Amino acid sequence: MKPNNNGIKITWFGHSAFLFESHRGKNILIDPWLDNPKAPAGAKDIANVDLILITHGHSDHIGNSIEIAKRTNAKIISIFEISLYISEHGITNTQGMNKGGTVDIDGVKVTMVDAKHSSGIDYDGRLIEGGEPAGYVIEFENGFRIYHAGDTALFGDMKLIGEFYKPDLVILPIGGLYTMGPEEAAYACRLLMPKYIIGMHYGTFPALTGTPNELLKLLPLALKDSVVELEVGQQITF
Repeated sequence: MKPNNNGIKITWFGHSAFLFESHRGKNILIDPWLDNPKAPAGAKDIANVDLILITHGHSDHIGNSIEIAKRTNAKIISIFEISLYISEHGITNTQGMNKGGTVDIDGVKVTMVDAKHSSGIDYDGRLIEGGEPAGYVIEFENGFRIYHAGDTALFGDMKLIGEFYKPDLVILPIGGLYTMGPEEAAYACRLLMPKYIIGMHYGTFPALTGTPNELLKLLPLALKDSVVELEVGQQITF
């Protein structure tokens, strides 16, 4: 399917890493593990970044956040405990927040919502406090809303996220083992009822076996045309 052109450009860098570019040119990276096994060569050398969003403390989601922020002066948004960790690594342009809160960055509204996962930070061989995992609802200047669920299991309050925030696009993990697989993600889509669906957190390693095609097969007829399957490095405009 070909989404409507509403001016939001999205690039997938593999795993859970995405770049969102608003129609006014605001560049937002989320979970930027940009040297993951599937990422395009040189992805972590991205030049222009305004915001970095981190969903939780695992290394495949904090990823290259610190080095990118130091190079680009991007503001890092995360749950409060991760913001303390980030600050200890020399990043002053950071915003800690918590679930239910919203920050407005030059017309882009970022709301932190729940996720069901873990969030400890592996630091020098020891596990330190990473707060709780989260997802984000991002409302762009033109009103288009994206729900990036982060690493999560299926949970009933996804229905509330759908009803209250009304995301146009949902980005859900489908790989299984560490997150939802296609069956759970298909049920989550029935709770959320978005216009568009993108699967993530699959195919990075052999254990992450879920695929967009499996998700598509499990969706009700009303949602089958909503699935957008991205190639790594591909940019699509909504």
